[in-house]
Amino acid sequence: MASDTSPLAGSQPPPSASATSRRLPGGATPQAQQQREERRERRRGARPTPLPQALQAVFAAYERDLAQPGGPLDADTVRVYASRVRQYLAWLAAALADGTVAGDPLTDPGARDRAARGYRTHLQTVLKRKPATINAHLTAVDDFYRRRGLGPAAAERADVPPAAPRALDERDQLRLLREAGRAPLRDKAIAFTAFYAGTRISETTNLDTGDVRLPARNGQLIVRHGKNGRYREVPLHPRLRTVLEEWLRERAGWRGADTEPALFLNRRGGRLSTRSAHTALRAIADAAGLPLGRDGAFTPRVLRHTAGTVMTRQGTDIVIVAELLGHTLETARRYGLPTHHDRQKAIERLTTDE
Repeated sequence: MASDTSPLAGSQPPPSASATSRRLPGGATPQAQQQREERRERRRGARPTPLPQALQAVFAAYERDLAQPGGPLDADTVRVYASRVRQYLAWLAAALADGTVAGDPLTDPGARDRAARGYRTHLQTVLKRKPATINAHLTAVDDFYRRRGLGPAAAERADVPPAAPRALDERDQLRLLREAGRAPLRDKAIAFTAFYAGTRISETTNLDTGDVRLPARNGQLIVRHGKNGRYREVPLHPRLRTVLEEWLRERAGWRGADTEPALFLNRRGGRLSTRSAHTALRAIADAAGLPLGRDGAFTPRVLRHTAGTVMTRQGTDIVIVAELLGHTLETARRYGLPTHHDRQKAIERLTTDE
């Protein structure tokens, strides 16, 4: 719970953050690969949005709480939430200093709501963010306030046109699977699990060897504690079954195999972290030339969305899709929505008279 004394008192507005970098095109040409490498280096070397001293301790406390082991958020979400909350706090300090926001948004619910609404307006009118991006920032801000014990802000979300989740097209699916086949066996098994079973990255790293059922025929993957504690059983695709059998044989020779139940081990013999699994998948995607996701970077969620999209467009009942992926029906229905490619094709089919 926040203290009654505002850490924002007397703070000065921070320097403005640098503009967001543009999206890079996909492709496996040497020029595109060089651009991706240069962009990755810039991201690694980029300095975080500066905060006034009064807010540094506030942010540090949030970041520690956010990154606690065993939390419900995967490594990628933790990183993104931390970045967005830092941006919000930097804006908040400046808004308090110039009088845009009054009161103490860190302790007073009314001031919290006014600040969140002001930030939404700032994202929309000054930074020109898209509705989905605005809502994603507000979700991170709500997480920040929940962890302070103040609860989410009363700020309406931007109206977002319904759209299908990002998914790989058939060509990119083949490129990804081809590169996964060249990766070390453990990393190949992680990629195949995400692609053929549609597991979230945290669900993948939480799997134990006992969660892989390999009878004489078929087989199952058991997700014991998915999002919101959901339990589900996913039938094994033949290709995934083959790869998991190969990995289990290799895993027997790894350090910690006799004592650690985790399906995917790190080199020290412990359970592989979500961050390390994310890194392994990013390496495969980069080698395949797949710059999908935030700021042109691949995110493992794309593989899960691809599984849902393929099943839906092949005519699988949406109830089955929701059950296999651990979705609500409302979320699973998004896989049937038109993509940007669908809309583009519709426009191109319009009659022309030349």
